[in-house]
Amino acid sequence: MFDVLVIGAGHAGIEAAAAAARMGAQTCLVTMSLDRAGSMPCNPSVGGPAKGIVVREIDAMGGLMPRAADETALQFKMLNTSKGPGVQCLRVQSDKLAYSRWMKEHLKSMEHLTVVENRVESLDIEDGVVRGAICRDGTRLCARTVVVTAGTYMQSVVLKGHTAVESGPDGQPASQGLSESLRQAGLRTFRLKTGTPPRVKADTVDLSRGQVQPGSADFLHFSEDTRREDVLAPEKQETCTLIWTQPETHRIIREHLADSAMYSGLVRGKGPRYCPSIEDKLVRFADKERHQLFLEPESRDLDTLYIQGFSTSMPEDVQEEMVHSLPGLEHAVIEKYAYAIEYDAIDPLQLRPSLETRQVKGLFTAGQVNGTSGYEEAAGQGLMAGINAVLKVRNQEPLVLRRDEAYIGVMIDDLVTKGTGEPYRLLTSRAEYRLLLRHDNAQERLSDKAFRLGLIDSARMEKLARRHEETDALRQELKELHIPPACSHPVLERTGLEPLRQGSDGLELLKRPGVTVQGLLGRNVDPEAAADLEIAVKYEGYIAKARRDADRLAAMDARKIPEDMDFDAMSNLSLEARQKLSAVRPETLGQASRISGVNPADIAVLALWLEPEKRGDRT
Repeated sequence: MFDVLVIGAGHAGIEAAAAAARMGAQTCLVTMSLDRAGSMPCNPSVGGPAKGIVVREIDAMGGLMPRAADETALQFKMLNTSKGPGVQCLRVQSDKLAYSRWMKEHLKSMEHLTVVENRVESLDIEDGVVRGAICRDGTRLCARTVVVTAGTYMQSVVLKGHTAVESGPDGQPASQGLSESLRQAGLRTFRLKTGTPPRVKADTVDLSRGQVQPGSADFLHFSEDTRREDVLAPEKQETCTLIWTQPETHRIIREHLADSAMYSGLVRGKGPRYCPSIEDKLVRFADKERHQLFLEPESRDLDTLYIQGFSTSMPEDVQEEMVHSLPGLEHAVIEKYAYAIEYDAIDPLQLRPSLETRQVKGLFTAGQVNGTSGYEEAAGQGLMAGINAVLKVRNQEPLVLRRDEAYIGVMIDDLVTKGTGEPYRLLTSRAEYRLLLRHDNAQERLSDKAFRLGLIDSARMEKLARRHEETDALRQELKELHIPPACSHPVLERTGLEPLRQGSDGLELLKRPGVTVQGLLGRNVDPEAAADLEIAVKYEGYIAKARRDADRLAAMDARKIPEDMDFDAMSNLSLEARQKLSAVRPETLGQASRISGVNPADIAVLALWLEPEKRGDRT
């Protein structure tokens, strides 16, 4: 009997199993093939806008994705550096084969984790409580909790042109019984669709026809445990190449729209809004003369390039024409054709904020099975599902991250409160407190929680404490640095500032644009401690306002709603509010306030019902 059984070794399954094992729970990870652990059937990259901050949060909670991404990266690049700290984020181009090997070896070596290579066909559920899972060969795996992370494999169908073939990603077998097992347990499922572009042989492409996209020169990393010697030096990193679609490309696509699986009637599932296929881009953005594409290496062990932005479900012969119309790819050999894939997902409104299903006790779901897209979104959910499965076994309160605590909290709250009808992608615009949820402060936000749960060790906490001490020391040094008025001063000369009308200390000068800690002190300082201080000082007013707003949210989220609350009995609620509240079953007043269709007047009524002494005889 296992404490936690995790089904699937994709990005969600890996983090769920690893988190449970790190917490000391007896954990089983069942997968069709451990060699494909953490596989990247779509874009071989980790991070990007919002997603990169999720990876930092996973690292703060002791997850595996950040270390694997660092140590197997082909290129590091910090994005949005010309913008504010709330949207800056790291992205790495990954070596997808090395990434899977890294994950395989670490999973095999983890204490408290048993890996079983088999295919789960159904769940073992008795009287509304999960008991484990049953594999295709009849093997029964018994567990106190189960985490389903089946990704895009459930009843999956690969679509290309006018053909549909039952298959998982990259030709892997589809999961045929798991969807039906979930439906029999009372869970609603719906169809979603995603896709992937062609891969071409690198030595048949003329990269000189595009614009070189190098990585960043600085030492960058997702994980606090990564050392400089663990990653590729900037001069050894691979480059990517930017190209654009051509008028001929658009002509070919438009002439063959009826041959695309998307427009031939084969596709039933909803595709991703923020990562559409190239034919969908031409239809939705008909005024655009061209669309940018990136040629990205997949692995140092492969001679293939991934055409980012060129996802399609056209027939193979049409794909040949499309690829050969691109600059530098006139003679490219396609190694792997593009395809769309349609699969079952569950309605996330059926989940608690802990990611446990409401219909079946002890059953958790995470990743693309919950209607999301992206490796990072999947990993973040898997981490939380694994943690909460262990807490369920221990009869402890679940860990629920608030929207002001983590992008992971934003994502899960969106899913369980608003639901989704299309593949959900995490965006910075979804986070109302994004100035609090930065790339640089993930450790400060989450490490205490992780340490209490046993997810990270004391060495990590000591390192964080030393960084805080260094930041405090820099703050004190700047506070004691006084620059008199109306005279030249070495500090002013170093920072390019004019003589001051009034005297100032270093902290006040740090608020000015372009002024840095290193420039003020005139010596090398710890770059991370300096960055912490610069953000805290330059954005002090904005951060304080965001914190006050977040505290009000926290107060509402602290007000629990009884699970058996009868919303239909509240005659003062609007009809829509009663229907929405009954469907979502929010666990806190804050969650109720974020449900679409529930207005402030409804929240005021609900707040009154939560305080019997104020509502008198209406109890």
